[in-house]
Amino acid sequence: MNSIKTISKSPEPTEKDIALEAERLFGKGLGDLGYSEDDLRRCAELTWKINILKKEKRAVIPAHVYQRAEILHGVADFIGDSYKLARLCQKSPAERIIFCGVRFMAETAKILNPEKEVLLPAPQAGCSLSESISGEDVRKLRAEHPGAPVATYINTSAEVKAESDVIVTSANAPKILSKLFEAHKKIIFLPDELMGKNLAKALNKKIGAEIILWKGRCIVHENFDASSIDYYRKIYPGVKILAHSECSPGLVSVVDLVGGTGDMMRYVEKTKAPYYMLITECGLGDLARTEFPDKVFVPMCRLCPHMRATDLKSILRALEDPQPSSVIEVPKEIAERAKKPIEKMFEMAEDAVKL
Repeated sequence: MNSIKTISKSPEPTEKDIALEAERLFGKGLGDLGYSEDDLRRCAELTWKINILKKEKRAVIPAHVYQRAEILHGVADFIGDSYKLARLCQKSPAERIIFCGVRFMAETAKILNPEKEVLLPAPQAGCSLSESISGEDVRKLRAEHPGAPVATYINTSAEVKAESDVIVTSANAPKILSKLFEAHKKIIFLPDELMGKNLAKALNKKIGAEIILWKGRCIVHENFDASSIDYYRKIYPGVKILAHSECSPGLVSVVDLVGGTGDMMRYVEKTKAPYYMLITECGLGDLARTEFPDKVFVPMCRLCPHMRATDLKSILRALEDPQPSSVIEVPKEIAERAKKPIEKMFEMAEDAVKL
């Protein structure tokens, strides 16, 4: 399928259309996030056009939880973490996927949906973890540790996935690695060094002997530390502090929950506390504030420049006049090999994941 040479313009909204759309966005909680009336109107004109055009184009818009609030609440058809988005993209009947996230996520969508057109509105949106390792690096690790299975974090390129035995996410990694250790004395886990250290501690495995790690780190999560946690607990008595498993072991050791973004949202939903702190990318905090308006959130986040590269204008452009740089293609041989460890993840973790 190739629509790159086709330019489709959406109709122009009337003043009434814009007003009604702005009201809808306000009702989604964007006003509480600090969006002014002018901000809402600017967003409304774009979200109205996108929602009209995506129906015409038979497109679906998945959005990672770290995306901007106007994307999540304005145009996204489904929202989630890497695992959930991969699964739902696979199940979607749409002909086109406009992926609001970063490149490795769009590649995963293409691997699982080879017959569909996959577009990344911000083609420059990468990932420090994905860029930290290559397929050649994985092959060298295998040669150094023969017989050790490779469990690879989903934040990796298609090339790296193709060299792996099973893909994992922050939420299902403990379960999948536990299963692997039932049959193997040593496992290669890559590329997130900090998550690997956290997994080694949780599973009581020795780094370098039982679990082999790589040197990749997330540019967002590696910069959080534990030094201010005691201070926040004194200032906000009873606060529940939740940290992403890409954070440092020192930080992870002093929080109330460690896991992925889905784990954090479920924890907030099911518990009662006077305050919550979500130590991860700021987008999750914005989403939590709109999903749980009656709960109080203490700021402790950092912005990811890659996740913030996507905006409403780039999404509209991907629908109206998609450029070759936004088209995600994965060579057939790599895609076929990469699909196997992704499906292995579904097989090993499906019973523990709620979409």
